[in-house]
Parts: sequence; structure tokens; C-alpha cells
Amino acid sequence: MSLIKSISGIRGTIGGKPGEGLTPIDVVKFTAAYGAWVLETTGNAKVVIGRDARLSGDMVSRLVAATLQGLGIDVIDLELSTTPTVEFAVPRENAGGGIILTASHNPAQWNALKLLNAVGEFISDEEGKAILAKAEAEDFSFAEVRKLGKYSVIDDYMDRHIQHVLDLELVDVEAIKARNFKIVVDAVNSTGGIVVPKLLRALGVSEVEEMFCTPDGNFPHNPEPLPENLRDIAKKLEKGSYDLGIVVDPDVDRLALVNEDGSMFGEEYTLVAVADYVLSQTPGNTVSNLSSTRALRDVTEKRGGAYTASAVGEVNVVNQMKAVQAVIGGEGNGGIIYPTSHYGRDALVGIGLFLTHLAKYGKSISKLRASYPNYSISKNKIELTPTLDVDHILLRIKDKYKNHPIIDIDGVKIEFEKEWVHLRKSNTEPIIRIYSESDSEAKAEHLAKKIMQDIKEVVNETLS
Repeated sequence: MSLIKSISGIRGTIGGKPGEGLTPIDVVKFTAAYGAWVLETTGNAKVVIGRDARLSGDMVSRLVAATLQGLGIDVIDLELSTTPTVEFAVPRENAGGGIILTASHNPAQWNALKLLNAVGEFISDEEGKAILAKAEAEDFSFAEVRKLGKYSVIDDYMDRHIQHVLDLELVDVEAIKARNFKIVVDAVNSTGGIVVPKLLRALGVSEVEEMFCTPDGNFPHNPEPLPENLRDIAKKLEKGSYDLGIVVDPDVDRLALVNEDGSMFGEEYTLVAVADYVLSQTPGNTVSNLSSTRALRDVTEKRGGAYTASAVGEVNVVNQMKAVQAVIGGEGNGGIIYPTSHYGRDALVGIGLFLTHLAKYGKSISKLRASYPNYSISKNKIELTPTLDVDHILLRIKDKYKNHPIIDIDGVKIEFEKEWVHLRKSNTEPIIRIYSESDSEAKAEHLAKKIMQDIKEVVNETLS
């Protein structure tokens, strides 16, 4: 069993002993700490909750709602929902915060509590640490019987979210209708199976083929939308009867696309394509994290904007986007953050913008993909002994490459012309993650191996 407490929330596998898995006791304790923090920092006794369709969702949701009520907090339950829908709802309901019950792309045995602030954005590092401290100290008290919170359900927020996407200025419903798109959807049997087909039909898509769209939490494959997990939808598209495939993760904040021939558009390029369209209509700046493709920088500069990299993590991307007033940003995992809508990764907004872009482009999705700079990312890691000082190793690598452009806001990123390598240490184990990018898979892997050899030499020097 696993239980991971972090500044962004708590996640774990269902079952086991308290403190070892995500048990009811852990859910109640952490929810109580969050609820007490909301009351103390906002004075607002209202919290929005929603969940994806995973098997444990109903049980965890009832625990969370009852705990919040026990603190004297009114609960607005969106029931089956999506992460961006809960983010969308929090400010519209004038709530003090929100909790999304989802383990995102993790397998079915996992669940999690993702925590939002009063504007519907993920809590900060400082706020997360404060909540963790409250949970550890059990620094909360419950309300007396006459001051218990109320519970209510609003079950149409995904419909409101769809209407919001339709109303965005850069989403052209008529252009999408005119293309008569035929689209296959893989929603991994979670809440995307409800909202994505409904959104596509509202956008005027002529034919929607639903794969794994029953929201029962029985994931038919690993729910992370990576190429190796998308073989079923690829096979359906290979037959040539559809224009593209759309894949979302269980909580619908990541968007992956599949070309009309069954090849992968590439999750890194979801943001690149959407940003290209947004920048063509509203010139400005962009942001992605340090481990995302350089193609976004190329597209941004071609459109006359400035690109900035942030530390890894959605909160860090959002903070950097605000700092540079970015018009579009996100992460290379298919996460689109469009500030005109809200500051959160949103696959529904991404779908509306992407389909408009593809419709106006007028050609196939594979030709659109071919129009962008082609890069490949290689992802590796080196496992070290617990006694080794990972920070010292990274400093040595940074010094070795000091004549190259280096970004050290999150590990060490070294740039070589149009190649880069990003080294980050794990927060939970003695591992250095090595991400590298070049214009071919072979070159990216060669660069990674070169840096990994450098690391091994530093380790050997340290041990000698």
C-alpha cells in the first residue's frame, strides 16, 4: 500500500492500515486539515467538491463531504465531474476552495484529494505545507450540532463548462461544423466519457465514435494517455474512416490526439498546436515547464512572442504565466492552460481551440503535425545510493557545462543550440531524472547517455 502526502494534496492506494494507504481515517484527517485552513484563511464556509469515475470515488466523496460538514462548512457536490470543471465552479459559487477527488492518470487502485484555493487554482507550496502541518498536529476542531454544514448537489456544471467553451471568442463552432469531422474518443471509462462526446456534438462534429466512455471506473488500459496505452484507438483510426482521435485522462485535464492514420500527434504537441492558433489570433507570450518541448519556443518566437520556461508543476507554470502575462501556456503532457478561460489545465478548452485550428487549417491532422518543428524527448533516470548527495552531483554537472546556457530554477537544464537536457532529483527517492530533447530520437538518447556518463564519473569521484 502507498500513501503520499505532498503540498498539492494527498494520494494513495485504497485500503490497508492508516498511514500506509489511503484509508477513511487518512481521508478524514487530511480533509479536516484542509477545511480548517479554508475557514482560517478565507472565513468562507463553503467548499466545492467533485470526483472522477474511479471505483473508490463515491466512498471517498462521502467521507470528504461529511468531514467538511462536520467542520461547519457547506458542501456543493458536483458529483461526477472533471478537474477543470471543479476549478471552473469554485469562483462561480463564491466558495472558499475546492477538492477534486481524482488520482489523475494513476491506475484504478489509487485515489487522491487535489486541493484548490478560493479562485479555483491549485494551492501554493506555502499553503500546502501549512495544511500538511495541520494534519500532522490534528490542528482542527469540529462544529457543534447546530452549526453543522449543509450539503447540496449541482449536477449540471459539466454542461455549464461546455457552454463556456462554446462561448470562447477563439472557438469557432461554425468553422468546426463546416468540416464535418468524424472523431473517435477514448475516455478510459471515466467522466470524460460523459462530457467529451457531449462537447463534440455541441461543437457540430458530425460523427462521434465512443470508445471506453462508460463512466464506471473500470479502466480498460493504463489511464495515462501515452502512445503505448493507446493501441486500441490507433487500430480503429488505422482503418481510415475518421479524421482524428481524442484521448483524455480520468479527470480530463490532459489532452492527447491521434492522427487519422493511427499515428500519434504527440502529447507534447497538443500545447504547441493550440498555442500556434491562439498566438495567430492574440499575439503574446507563452510558458511551459522546463521538461517540455522546445517546439513551443520556436512557434512562439515565429509569432513574435517571448517564451519562458518555469519549474515543473502546474502551480509553477501558472505563476510564471501570470508574471509574463502569457496568453497561453501549459505542460508537455497535453495540459492546456488558457487564461482567458481560467488558470488550470483543461482538455475541454483544448478541444475547442484545437478543433477550430484544425478546421481553419483545412487539411488533415497529420499534415498539421508535420508543419511544426519535429523534436523527440528521451526520458531516463539514474538510481543512486541514499548516501550520495544529489545536490552536489547536480552542482558538479552545472559547473562542467558552465559555458552553455543553464537554467537552475528546478534542477539543472543545459541548452545546446536546439538541444537540451534537464536533470531533476526526485523528492521521494535517490534518483536523478534525465530528460533530453533533440531533432531525432537517436540524438536525444545519445545526449542523455552522454550526461548519464558524466553523472557516473562524478559519482565515482565522490566514492573514491
